[in-house]
Amino acid sequence: MKYTRRDAAKLALASIPAVRALAAPNSRINGVQIGVITYSFRPLEDIDQLVRTIAQLGISEVELMSNAVEVFAGATGAGFGARGGTPQEQAARAENLRKWRLSTSMDRFKPVRQKFDSAGIDLALLCFNMRDGNTDEEIDYAFRMAQTLGVRAITTSTTVSMSKRIATVADRYKMLVGYHGHDQTSDPNEFATLESYAKAFEYSKYNGVNLDIGHFTASNYDAVAFIKEHHARITNLHLKDRKRNHGPNVPWGMGDTPLKDVLRLLKMEKYSFPGNIELEYPVPAGSDAPTEIAKCLKYCEQALA
Repeated sequence: MKYTRRDAAKLALASIPAVRALAAPNSRINGVQIGVITYSFRPLEDIDQLVRTIAQLGISEVELMSNAVEVFAGATGAGFGARGGTPQEQAARAENLRKWRLSTSMDRFKPVRQKFDSAGIDLALLCFNMRDGNTDEEIDYAFRMAQTLGVRAITTSTTVSMSKRIATVADRYKMLVGYHGHDQTSDPNEFATLESYAKAFEYSKYNGVNLDIGHFTASNYDAVAFIKEHHARITNLHLKDRKRNHGPNVPWGMGDTPLKDVLRLLKMEKYSFPGNIELEYPVPAGSDAPTEIAKCLKYCEQALA
């Protein structure tokens, strides 16, 4: 990203057509729900500004990063601005955040749902990245947060070994978990290969997939075939474009990801899960995240026309 945390609030609304603010957001295109993960707006994590920006873009479904929820509730060490530092500083920050999580009332999260509901945005998913160092109590906290927010599923970037621990909690809450993959195909404990997803599926019927079709393509797999076979396990897609053979993220239409084929498959099969825009290609000089997300949304509109 080319802008600072201080600049984020100014940039978030600067380039969105004003006409968007006059209509209720609706990004269901010919039956396909297109949404966005709030990671796309990094480092913006202020809930009110996220709601306004997403609504003015005309997007009606969101996958909300948990750091924004925790910052709203008063946590320190949860936001993008709290990253970095020495290993000792990181460990101390993680311990302080853990203590905060286990002492915080779920009531502090309830206004978040109300803000999205009031704007006409479906808060469908909570992205809560559960690390190997998280305690069982923190895993339970993630599910309680999701339950309080009223989302349909949790998405998470984690490891295959963690998915076994998470599975027991998912079973208890009867909530689907979408494991987000990357392209570290050389590490069997990372969600990257077909075998890694198959292993997670064995642990629980609530273990599913947040399929990132860009990373999946970079790993030289066929996203269309995987979706056809495992659609019942998919919480949502992450839409982006990457080159094969572990190539870079690129503006949509310039890579090898079968974006149009995937979108048309969702339309044809009437799958209920959303395709969420995840902005990861470098933002060009003179542009900003909302402008690029608007371009991605336009791409979806044209592909689904």
